[in-house]
Amino acid sequence: MTKPEKTHVVVPEAEITVRYLADYMAASERRRRSIIEGCKYRPLARLLQHKEAQITISSAIQSGTADPKALETKADYIRNKLATDDFDALTNEANADYLERFSEVVASIKLPNAEILPGKKFPAVKVHGVKVKLKPHLLLARIDKKNVQRTGAFMLRYAKGKPLDPNVGGYQSAAVFGLLKNHLKEEGAEADRSICVTLDAFSGELYPAPGNSVTIFENMKAACQTISERWPNIPPPKGAII
Repeated sequence: MTKPEKTHVVVPEAEITVRYLADYMAASERRRRSIIEGCKYRPLARLLQHKEAQITISSAIQSGTADPKALETKADYIRNKLATDDFDALTNEANADYLERFSEVVASIKLPNAEILPGKKFPAVKVHGVKVKLKPHLLLARIDKKNVQRTGAFMLRYAKGKPLDPNVGGYQSAAVFGLLKNHLKEEGAEADRSICVTLDAFSGELYPAPGNSVTIFENMKAACQTISERWPNIPPPKGAII
């Protein structure tokens, strides 16, 4: 008898991205359980992603060429390029939709006054038993009046046909600020709340880290403790083959 193929891989140690931690903070109890389940049991099937759209937008913002016409042209190119299978065609369509929508709102977006640098993947940070992963699409930097280097980060969010919940945007930017301030601090630099921002590519709304971000991050640390405690007892999704 042929052994069934695995559908998911188990992540033994609790870990979560900044994106999903923000979602978790604003979610109902039922949704929170679903988020932890999704982080612990990673599907082996290919997942639809928006990487091409995110790279295009990040590059355009950094180079100062994020104008509607150029974005529309790129969206058309992605939509019509050759796909190897139906999944690739669906991915192309999703990325084109993302860019097309962003082209409609880009003119209204006012980014903070800061130097725009390429994004990077930071080492995972252990927060109350949970590895928290941060990979901003861009880094932001400025020199303040005291000649101190200030650092921040820019992250994109997008969901087709749906604006980002402002609470989620605030949580995500607060998490970025908290990590840069407390765990990923660079020598000679200080994290700057005003340049830790999340941009909703659907609505064009920009969410800087809120004024009470220090308190919010403390609450997120407490949530990480809860996630760490719940992790071992979260069962796999229905029908999953581990």
